[in-house]
Amino acid sequence: MWEHSFRDKAAETRLFRSRAITLAVFILLMISILVWRMAYLQITLHDKYKDLSENNRIQLQPIAPNRGLIYDRNGVLLAENVPSYSLVLVPERVTDMDKTIEFLDTLIGVSERDREQFDKRKKLRRRPFEPIVLRHKLSEEEIAQVMVNRMYLPGVDVEAQLVRHYPLGESFAHVLGYVGRINQKEQATLDADAETKRRYSATQYIGKLGVEKRYEADLHGEVGYQKVETNARGRIIQVLEQQDPTPGQDITLHLDSRLQTLAQKEMKGMRGALVAIEVATGGILSLYSNPSFDPNLFVTGISHKDYSDLRDNPDLPLFDRTIRGQYPPASTLKPFIGLAAVNSGITNWGETIDDQGWFQLENDERLYRDWKRTGHGVVNLERAIVESCDTYFYEMAVRAGIDTISPFLAQFGFGRDMTLDVINALPGLLPDRDWKRARRKSFWYAGDTVNLGIGQGFMLVTPLQLATATSVLASHGEWKVPRLIYAHDDVIDEVPHGDIPDIELNNVKDWDRMSNAMSKVITGTHGTARRLLSRLDFPIAGKTGTAQVVGIKQDEEYDSESLKERLRDHALFIAFAPVDKPEIAVAVVIENGESAGRTAGPIAQSIINEYLGGAEG
Repeated sequence: MWEHSFRDKAAETRLFRSRAITLAVFILLMISILVWRMAYLQITLHDKYKDLSENNRIQLQPIAPNRGLIYDRNGVLLAENVPSYSLVLVPERVTDMDKTIEFLDTLIGVSERDREQFDKRKKLRRRPFEPIVLRHKLSEEEIAQVMVNRMYLPGVDVEAQLVRHYPLGESFAHVLGYVGRINQKEQATLDADAETKRRYSATQYIGKLGVEKRYEADLHGEVGYQKVETNARGRIIQVLEQQDPTPGQDITLHLDSRLQTLAQKEMKGMRGALVAIEVATGGILSLYSNPSFDPNLFVTGISHKDYSDLRDNPDLPLFDRTIRGQYPPASTLKPFIGLAAVNSGITNWGETIDDQGWFQLENDERLYRDWKRTGHGVVNLERAIVESCDTYFYEMAVRAGIDTISPFLAQFGFGRDMTLDVINALPGLLPDRDWKRARRKSFWYAGDTVNLGIGQGFMLVTPLQLATATSVLASHGEWKVPRLIYAHDDVIDEVPHGDIPDIELNNVKDWDRMSNAMSKVITGTHGTARRLLSRLDFPIAGKTGTAQVVGIKQDEEYDSESLKERLRDHALFIAFAPVDKPEIAVAVVIENGESAGRTAGPIAQSIINEYLGGAEG
């Protein structure tokens, strides 16, 4: 009661009113700020947030161009693009990557290699929201499994794309090479140039070897773009604008698939290489290394097991013997040594020597043995070519000297890479005084010249170089630069002759005389390739060669049976046909093949018969 009598109602009313006014002012202030903020965002910053909204909804995506096709000279497709379906993930849209991959593993199976490759690709530089491939080559059943469970897999999709395929597989593996996924080093190189970076903005593959790498710029094409509208899950709703990509150019090669597949068949079970060249144009008709491999394994990523099998194979299927195998030319060099000798004037076609089975330098006790222990008797240059008389060429090489021989051989392309568009080709080795002084820190001795006379010693050649020199010999010294390319998009490439001078002999008749001598290697009674006579559909000029793999002491005889297979002599054979008007030149090397007349020669003859027989038909 006393407490009630002391309350001041007027003070309480004033206090309430002041608090109410304060609260009202605060609320009004907050509403004003909110209104201002809404006006600022929706009016002042309207354009900015409109653009941000558009960027979330509308994306500019690059479109990969279709890679150009590769054909052989007869229109046979050598490299094509086939549709393939891949499982892709967009990391920015995947809520839980580990659980998503585990779920996909239960659906369609995801191997450890798939995961490893996915992790590697995820670490590479890429555009935001760019899909990353988890698995290639999905089957129809696997595609169905993914699509049925699509609602449980945010950021997961099945993407259709064209991938490279090589219909003839192993036959063209080394010469065509293959395309593969762009690795980190290649990506850094592409990103270094703005124009190149733009061209490859939609591309995951690039030429790795061979023709695919050499003509990458032509085959790749130009990137296109499309402006698309997407939903919140990143799926395309509609295409708003599109600029189509420009497909890569189709290219046609001089290669003949008939010869290439025949070479594969003929060389089955052997190690070696075959090169065939069209004499009139320099076009490379066949460039085959055996054993080979399936390039399709590398396109979308080769498995560790498959790569290990290829890498560890003692027959070296990944090694391209046609351009990187370097062998002593052995007796296939004798026609060129013979021409050097007669052209220098130190001998002529009529001069003879008495071959007793050995040759000896003055003031030297060493005997340089002929392959025929009893000798060939009285021989001139023609007979020395036909019977491959070592003693004759020992003497002629010493008479001519290295200062005459080496420059003469260089005119045929020995010791140099003379091709137009064959990448990674080795130059071989054409020795001379300067080379030995620089590389061996030694003088050039007469014994070095003796060995060079029969294509042994320091000299090394690739099968491609042998075929090139044989083609120049067949054309009487006229140079046609060896090349693979024939046409771009059906427009024939006009390849310039270049600055390589033709070879001019002092007596032009020496060309025909050498051709006739080489034809008797097959038709002559004592010709080293007379085995070919039974299948001689076309007149062939040829020369056999046997290159030592291991050294034989002076008084020892070569015993094939006592040597391991890989230590036996290499067999070499060069040829051109027809003799009077050559159209094709061939070089064959069979590692550890021993007798060229029995191994390399018949292979070259099969190629010649197929080419000329098909041309007649």
